[in-house]
Amino acid sequence: MNASHPVSRPDPRTPEFRRQLLDWYDGHARDLPWRKDRDPYRVWVSEIMLQQTRVAAVIEHYQEFLQRFPTVQKLAAAREASVLAAWSGLGYYRRARMLHAAAKVLARERRGEFPETAAQWRALPGIGRYTAAAVASIAFDQSVAVVDGNVERVLQRIFGRVLSVEKIWNAAEDLLDRDRPGDFNQAMMELGATVCTPRGPTCLTCPVMGSCATRGEIPATAKSATQRKKEIHYALARRDGSVLLVQRPAKASLMPGMWELPELNRNLPRYKRNGNGPPPLFTMRHSITVTDFSVSVWNPGSRLKRGHWISGSKLRKLALTGLARKILRKADLLP
Repeated sequence: MNASHPVSRPDPRTPEFRRQLLDWYDGHARDLPWRKDRDPYRVWVSEIMLQQTRVAAVIEHYQEFLQRFPTVQKLAAAREASVLAAWSGLGYYRRARMLHAAAKVLARERRGEFPETAAQWRALPGIGRYTAAAVASIAFDQSVAVVDGNVERVLQRIFGRVLSVEKIWNAAEDLLDRDRPGDFNQAMMELGATVCTPRGPTCLTCPVMGSCATRGEIPATAKSATQRKKEIHYALARRDGSVLLVQRPAKASLMPGMWELPELNRNLPRYKRNGNGPPPLFTMRHSITVTDFSVSVWNPGSRLKRGHWISGSKLRKLALTGLARKILRKADLLP
């Protein structure tokens, strides 16, 4: 090959790029439960759950959530506490509250009829640009592009440079397959999730490698947030098949109204702090955004002054924090 005449890279905004990507998606798309049909309610629920949450964690909750709330009318009629209980373990509980609020609007003001355009979806509580475009394109075939973290990464690598937010959305619109917009959007997200991954992309298996300017990782332009470490201690008090829990204040800035185990950071007995007594019942790790928690769970030994005794049969229906649910599972108090 003559080095002075390099082979030009095909323009990704061609029919060939779209064909290659969709052919790959048709043969390699993961078998995910929300892809069984294009029901707008199911698509919407899945898209809200998938925000900032791993697919594996969503699969675990998705089917159970739909069993409890099979229709938007059922979701709208439910108590918020029941919705939060079904959401427990997914985190970012504001999503569940906004999902519930939007369901009420759909059930009461639209009589259960779903919007068909991204603009109409954005008028609902908690629906942003990405979610509106995703549901409108997947459920109703509206010709509108989506940009999530996966699509952003794919586009920046394809074009070989860091793009501003608006330029990324414009690039996504330029590439969009107008005949199969929903499938194309899912294909772009699937490519980013399974092939064009944040670290160590498997470029040799990429269906559109020939159109990619980078064929690898773009050097980072900003430092990632430093992970903070913190120790926290909780009491696991049991009595006659019940466990002692406390409820966060309704006006709390973080997870208001959710239930958790009593925290012992300020009341941890001195002999346990000094390591002169029995060890904790168990320890575990728990991460939230940029904080890595080292969690110790103790038998308090003495009666705690605050909290409510909750029977084991009611735990599954309670709006538990994700960490409380993890602790209770570790203690074999939840399945």
